[in-house]
Amino acid sequence: MNRWYLAPGSILAFVVLALVLGAVQPATAAVQAQLESTSLEVGDRVTVSGQIEPGQDLYIAVASKNMFAPEDAKGVNEIKSFRSAVESHPFDMNTRVPHLFYILTNTPQEFGTITKKRFGGPSFANGIYSTTMFNLADYSDLSAEAKSVLGPITNKAKWSFFRYNHENAYGINTVTKERTQVGKVTIFSRSVLTDHEKSGNYWDEGTKVDLNKETGKFTASFESFRHSPPDTEFNVYVNGQEIGTYTLAGKGFWLDLGGRYMNPIWIIIGAIIIGAFVSLIGASGGMLMAAYQVMVVNTMGPVGINAANVLRPSNVALTLFSPLGSFYRYAVKERRVAWPVGFSFGIGILIGSIWLGKYVTAYLPMSSYKEWLAVLVVIMGIRTVYEMTPRVMEKRKNIKAMTQKFNEEVAKAKAEGRAAKMGSIEPVKSGLTNYQFKFWGEEFKINPLLFGVIGLVIGIVARCFGIGGGFLLVPIMTMFGGLPMYVAVPVGLLGTCFSSIGAFIGYLANGYLPDLWIAIAIIIGGFAGGVIGSRMQSLFTEKQLKWMLAIVLFFLFFRFFKIEIWI
Repeated sequence: MNRWYLAPGSILAFVVLALVLGAVQPATAAVQAQLESTSLEVGDRVTVSGQIEPGQDLYIAVASKNMFAPEDAKGVNEIKSFRSAVESHPFDMNTRVPHLFYILTNTPQEFGTITKKRFGGPSFANGIYSTTMFNLADYSDLSAEAKSVLGPITNKAKWSFFRYNHENAYGINTVTKERTQVGKVTIFSRSVLTDHEKSGNYWDEGTKVDLNKETGKFTASFESFRHSPPDTEFNVYVNGQEIGTYTLAGKGFWLDLGGRYMNPIWIIIGAIIIGAFVSLIGASGGMLMAAYQVMVVNTMGPVGINAANVLRPSNVALTLFSPLGSFYRYAVKERRVAWPVGFSFGIGILIGSIWLGKYVTAYLPMSSYKEWLAVLVVIMGIRTVYEMTPRVMEKRKNIKAMTQKFNEEVAKAKAEGRAAKMGSIEPVKSGLTNYQFKFWGEEFKINPLLFGVIGLVIGIVARCFGIGGGFLLVPIMTMFGGLPMYVAVPVGLLGTCFSSIGAFIGYLANGYLPDLWIAIAIIIGGFAGGVIGSRMQSLFTEKQLKWMLAIVLFFLFFRFFKIEIWI
């Protein structure tokens, strides 16, 4: 009879080997888990339940099947930004991670710590607001067990790129597209989640983690990202073991490049309001529409394209079509456009934004000086308010006399039940450096060549800072040109049209397109708003229009300095 025989030494070695393998066995043993549903809609609750080994902690990794690496970026600016990030972070251009990734656990401290976060305000203030955020740990600080339950994130480079996408503003706005916010300010993106009733953290809201460590039974759920792209598929891992997949179907009207579910009617309504306001004061259509897109539409863009490079080309639709909506009344019916000044402005803006701005941007990082632009804006706002004082009005007798005549016309029109007449521009003398005209019988003089040079500078600033520059046009015309708002606004709108054309050409040259439906909605709303605003201007006095302009300038000051007082 053959007997299988092991020497005592072999038995001892076998026992030791078994103990070692047991010690390094990841937390995947005896996992029995399932998804409550595998077909959901965006925003629905994802629920996983089952049983793990008694005494173990729970780690559920949820990863989108769609992966992204820096080398996948298509935009010129995105490629440049990722190459710069690679130089200072421990990941490379081919490091690929899920663009949406979550960890649900009863022990979030295994993956990072809660830290204080300061934000907002100028750069020298180091943040004027305070909140908290979940700061992901370095890969080297993760335990062996934590590293074993991360699903597709299998090494230091992938974890580092995951951290970058969830904690760096550029990574959030380019890859993740899901923002954890305080008010309307992005702090970080959801990553590690735990039971909200136990933690009380704002980023855990909507998350439930129920684990009985004695039996190993658990149920965990969280609210899926409301703006996940339609038909996004996710893999789910429980303690390192893949247990299934689910799909999020779309819910609502999806904006392909906007990266959001949004009924275009709301965009049309916003564009009508902003377009009408812009036609009243002739400035800041792009900035105000950008604020609306950030705060209401939440335009984010597709994975791999930074949100700003979808938002800005879309805004051009408003700064181009809102003036077009008002031109019939301003230019044709009321003849209130000082064409020589408008064209000199426009040509200067085109040259500055399309040609010279390109070289200035390449050699001088003007974006780092945006706070100086904020200082310029607030000075303009203060100066605009100062211009309404009796002392200044006494010096500008032509504007004072014009205002008095217009007010008399408004009072007469109300008494007769008709619309007030706005008056027309009557050219007196035209020249390259001297353009004179009459408005309401009062004579005004302006230098078209000088304003062409000013337009050149504004075009360079617009290209360097990624803004329209319209908010600089009208204040400069009222302060340095001494023009009344009723004349400055139409010229400012004409200059804005040229600026918009230059900006759009620049976006196309770099391969950036607007979201089709956002652009269509803004075109419709902006044009309608322009028509409405041009009809409404006769309802406001010179002083009221300047107050509106001053308020917008102060608003932009707060935006540029990141003083979000409305949050």
